[in-house]
Amino acid sequence: GPCYCDQACARTLDCCHDYARACPAIPCVVSQWSAWSGCAEPCKTTYRVRTRHIIQEPRNGGEACPALEERAGCVEYWTRRGTECQQSLIPALITTGGFGKARKKRAAANGSERAGYCVEFQLVSLAPGCRHSQPWMSGLREGLRVCVECQPPALHPPGQQCHGDGAGRPQNQLLHWQAVGNHRCKGTWRRIRRLDTCSCPSVPSFLFI
Repeated sequence: GPCYCDQACARTLDCCHDYARACPAIPCVVSQWSAWSGCAEPCKTTYRVRTRHIIQEPRNGGEACPALEERAGCVEYWTRRGTECQQSLIPALITTGGFGKARKKRAAANGSERAGYCVEFQLVSLAPGCRHSQPWMSGLREGLRVCVECQPPALHPPGQQCHGDGAGRPQNQLLHWQAVGNHRCKGTWRRIRRLDTCSCPSVPSFLFI
């Protein structure tokens, strides 16, 4: 008789002899990611979103569809009215240095790539929440020196610097930082020096948001 493409037969073991040929597995096909949205709210640590949609539903036991939404931590330093946020309320916000590779690629494609800089800090304290944070926070300890890169679009006019980089603060002043994506992972550090031409080592390196 005719072969019906009923994928349940793979579990009940009563598939037609020509099932694999007549009913090939068709995996899910999704579109490319959309552009990232803006931050959900200004002047606070929040998230941005990108989405994709299903082009082809899986059939005949084909590979299932992946996640259709992805979120990433972000912060917007300007209100919806175009006025600057109160920076004293916002610590330095950082994420993994690996995020900068995609950011640089997008900047080059848009023709807006500008030179950035790095700041070297020495960690003074870490909250217990960092121990259960993202993998890129593992290995951090008090006294460790870390490298944080400032690059577009976190490079803000008019001074062309990143918020929270410690510029203009007294020497040895304790500065606050927070990991984007986990509000429980935060701490303090001291600014060591600024490097105008830099390439942070892969570990431990971070990125101003």
